[in-house]
Amino acid sequence: MLHVADLAKRYTRASRPLFSALGFTVAAGEIVALVGESGVGKSTLLNCIAGLETADSGSIAIGPEASDIVRLDETARAALRAHSIGFVFQAFHVLPTLTVAQNIGVPLLLCGVPAGEHAARTQALLERVGLADFGPRWPASLSGGELQRVAIARALVHRPALVLADEPTGNLDPRTADEILSLLLERVREQHTSALVVTHSQHVAQCCDRILTLTPDGLG
Repeated sequence: MLHVADLAKRYTRASRPLFSALGFTVAAGEIVALVGESGVGKSTLLNCIAGLETADSGSIAIGPEASDIVRLDETARAALRAHSIGFVFQAFHVLPTLTVAQNIGVPLLLCGVPAGEHAARTQALLERVGLADFGPRWPASLSGGELQRVAIARALVHRPALVLADEPTGNLDPRTADEILSLLLERVREQHTSALVVTHSQHVAQCCDRILTLTPDGLG
């Protein structure tokens, strides 16, 4: 789960906070879309939730233990990210020097899953995203849709409490985007994971369970 309360973020030379007093909850198993015009702080909010940027005030509780990432030091934030958060990015961010299977297995290394479990868990996710035979392949040989399937598998392989997706279909053609969206939503629901999806697409937003709109005046 995710619970955000009274969250505020200000940049040093800005005349007003980027956002302030934000509060919302994403329940376990719920998929929420975050929409809004460019520049209102959607990606910054996502980065604050992930602990990649620090909010000025408020709290962000993640997972069944409700750990507040705002109050953790950098080492503890990194550990919480590794164990409890999965990422799906618009630009895939697949490592070109690792095979598909190795890319998917990176979160397992980071959160200390025993090495003996890696192959089985990686292969299980490859099968669930329709890439059963792709483990030994290099990312350079994959299409954009296939790379995003790898990114989805990587985000879910360590069974996180929360998945954060930043424009996950933004670099794909419409037909592939629909396939990837369906796949992402199916796999997230299958694992009963909470998900927050930042998107400019009304189609993507309407496929989620609920829509939050971020404006300069807050959430609607």
